[in-house]
Amino acid sequence: MTTTSIGPFAEPGFRHLYPFRTETGDRSHVFHRPDRLGRSTLALNYLDEGAGDPVVMLHGNPTWSFYYRNLVLALRDSYRCVAPDHIGCGLSDKPAEALYDYSLKSRVDDLEALLDHLGLRENLTLVLHDWGGMIGMGFAARHPERINRLVVSNTGAFHLPKAKPFPWALRLGRNTRLGAWLILKKNAFCRLAARWCVTRKSLPDDVRRMYLMPYDTPEHRVAVLKFVQTIPLAPADPGYDIVSATEASLANFRAVPTLLLWGMRDFVFDRHFLADWQRHFPHAETHTWPDCGHYLLEDAGDEVIMRVREFLAKHPIR
Repeated sequence: MTTTSIGPFAEPGFRHLYPFRTETGDRSHVFHRPDRLGRSTLALNYLDEGAGDPVVMLHGNPTWSFYYRNLVLALRDSYRCVAPDHIGCGLSDKPAEALYDYSLKSRVDDLEALLDHLGLRENLTLVLHDWGGMIGMGFAARHPERINRLVVSNTGAFHLPKAKPFPWALRLGRNTRLGAWLILKKNAFCRLAARWCVTRKSLPDDVRRMYLMPYDTPEHRVAVLKFVQTIPLAPADPGYDIVSATEASLANFRAVPTLLLWGMRDFVFDRHFLADWQRHFPHAETHTWPDCGHYLLEDAGDEVIMRVREFLAKHPIR
């Protein structure tokens, strides 16, 4: 069974928070991927705003392209901004596990297929957050020649740093039936993220509701759970080999202009992850916010957007 969340446009008064062109009802742009059984297709929703050098923005869990709304609005006058909703997230279809392989490989394959479909085969700037870092750099490892700039925020593209304990909340969701029940039936992961991932200021009620609306039923939370359950921690875990290969590829990007933007109160992607990024990318420009959390674009949006605009202008594509 494939389900589609109507999303934020089911409620009047929310379009101002996500004011992007829609072409087919409640969707901005749709790219179709074959389902696991080869009998139908799955709709992958994406934003495609503006013109110019492409800036591809990849979200994590449990967010969606809404996370990048203000960055898209700030950049689309000068750049082509593409922000997909991963399958199972945002306005994309939300298939049952029988119809979609909720794996890291599938995520990288989806991104590769979308960018090929859009003809984006060179001069890419990747903007990476949370799972978007692993997905984006997994793609970059396949196609290093396509990558021109990297903007990295509270994410990883390598194995868990040795000094970083695996957080108990993720362990609960990844490894226990109780954790899975809380994520699917009680929407605990999405609800807690909307509160824990901002530390400078609380999300306004309407913004918090926008983060939660795509994940309004247990059937619409399969991706949220699978993103947690498929975190590769041991060599036998699916995707561990992709993480290893991606980490080994990072040396290929030592000459790629890189901007690191970090909320230091992130309880997952904390100083240990930032230190590993700096070790792999000693040339990177780094900015940190000691009072901000995982949703850095919500905690310090104007400051972050200013840094991104300055960085892109400083490193034009020739």
